[in-house]
Amino acid sequence: MKLRNWLQHHSLKLLAIRDTPQAIAGGVAIGVFFGFTPLFGLKTLLSVAVGWIFGCNLLAAAIAVQLHDILLPFMPFVFDLEYRTGHWLLNRPHVWPEALTHAHLGPRAWRNWTTYVTLGKPMLAGSAVLGIPVALVFFFATRTIVARHQHKKASQSSGGGLGAEKKPRP
Repeated sequence: MKLRNWLQHHSLKLLAIRDTPQAIAGGVAIGVFFGFTPLFGLKTLLSVAVGWIFGCNLLAAAIAVQLHDILLPFMPFVFDLEYRTGHWLLNRPHVWPEALTHAHLGPRAWRNWTTYVTLGKPMLAGSAVLGIPVALVFFFATRTIVARHQHKKASQSSGGGLGAEKKPRP
């Protein structure tokens, strides 16, 4: 499926949701935020759970977390940026990490849980730093777009459309 078709299909799904613009935008923001996290297999579940806790639209959260599917070819670069940012934030004095290609992570290291802690903690911190601003941008953009769409749809259904009859002037 082409990128344009994918975006159009999912944006139409979001616009068809019957909820307040605030709730839909909150769900989208939560989904986009969790899309940045390296929590493979838990992203959708966590976005729906957090959306439920905050009273946001759950369907919007589930759709938005899948937005990172279109970024899949770029995710290694995003994860590297998240790791570097988190490593820089968590170390005193702030230092950039060595390149992961020089980290000597063989197959045996990936079977050890400490590797996930060593790499996962900086990645989670970096994903929060990168994900929060992007989620905020998506929140405000989605709220504006959904509010306009709902206002336009309401004005068309209340007689402002093309086929509406004009009332005679008194």
